[in-house]
Amino acid sequence: MPNKVVTTPYPLIDADPHAFRVVRYFRSSDYATWAAGTAAFPAALYFWGMADPAKVRLRTSFRLGGFLGFLGGFLLAYQRSSFRFWGWSENKREEDLDLAELSQRAAEGKPLYGTSSQPEWVQGTAYRNSAWSQLKFREYRSSMLISVFPAKSLNFCRHIPHVRTYIADGQSQTHGNFSRFNFVNHQHHGTDAAKYGVKEKELSD
Repeated sequence: MPNKVVTTPYPLIDADPHAFRVVRYFRSSDYATWAAGTAAFPAALYFWGMADPAKVRLRTSFRLGGFLGFLGGFLLAYQRSSFRFWGWSENKREEDLDLAELSQRAAEGKPLYGTSSQPEWVQGTAYRNSAWSQLKFREYRSSMLISVFPAKSLNFCRHIPHVRTYIADGQSQTHGNFSRFNFVNHQHHGTDAAKYGVKEKELSD
């Protein structure tokens, strides 16, 4: 089955980049987003406690909130970087870095996207599982949100987009489809290897 062609406002760099590559291409704004997410969760708990004081110690909640904020901030930063690889947002810097990096690999005679000991069918399965999975990160962030706040705040959360689907009769519910990071070196990236200097004979091998 041929891959679906998606028209994007900016050049496609990589349809399914390796997880380590996504992180390596983080911008300073992504790290700022990560830091903001880390601080936002415990800060929200603090101000929530000021508005509705509880007679319980919140130290554990603050620690949990900081941990979940750290994870949520990372997922948001990872998603922002992935969008640039997909060409969904401005990606001139990433385009230049990608061209320089992969052109260097091509000049050295190395595979553009590395090698894998996995058979091709496993690589194809890994690609199908991880492609576009960053779009599901909002489900994780929503479930994190309702897991931190007190149970009586669930009625408020019902009015937040992407959060109300996780709440049913006062309890959070999870969905069966989970996002997956790409940790497999495969050849399904949706780009023309010739632009990196890979010769036609090498492409056919």
